[in-house]
Amino acid sequence: MRTLIIIKPDAVQRGLIGRILMRFEEKGIKIVALKMMHIHKELAEKHYGEHKGKSFYDPLVKYITSESSRAVVCVLEGNNIVNVVRKMCGATNPHDSEIGTIRGDFGMQTGRNIIHASDSEESSKREIALFFTEEELHDYKRIDEEWVYE
Repeated sequence: MRTLIIIKPDAVQRGLIGRILMRFEEKGIKIVALKMMHIHKELAEKHYGEHKGKSFYDPLVKYITSESSRAVVCVLEGNNIVNVVRKMCGATNPHDSEIGTIRGDFGMQTGRNIIHASDSEESSKREIALFFTEEELHDYKRIDEEWVYE
């Protein structure tokens, strides 16, 4: 199973890319696609389309499309990946996130909450297709997989 994460512009500007990715790799999660990009407005509107009309929609689109920073978009693979990654990220509001989660350790406000993670298997498939072509997704076996999974 696969899921999408976006290391948002605030985390990129704060130099947290490596620390965030390291958490997933140390957990035994496989990175199967990764790129740094400027997320343009049309893509952001498609990605966050379910939130259109909500009070946070316009600020969220403006933030994720920042001209002064980039985002890192990544596809992760593993068993029960959506649930595992969401738990590692913590609650959307960093104030509600447990210490030890990405948002709990690095976030201070919902509007600058460090990371996006797909919220379901269905969303994962839709979001991965928005950001990556099939050719950009890589299948390989990690040497430690037999030590991560039974």
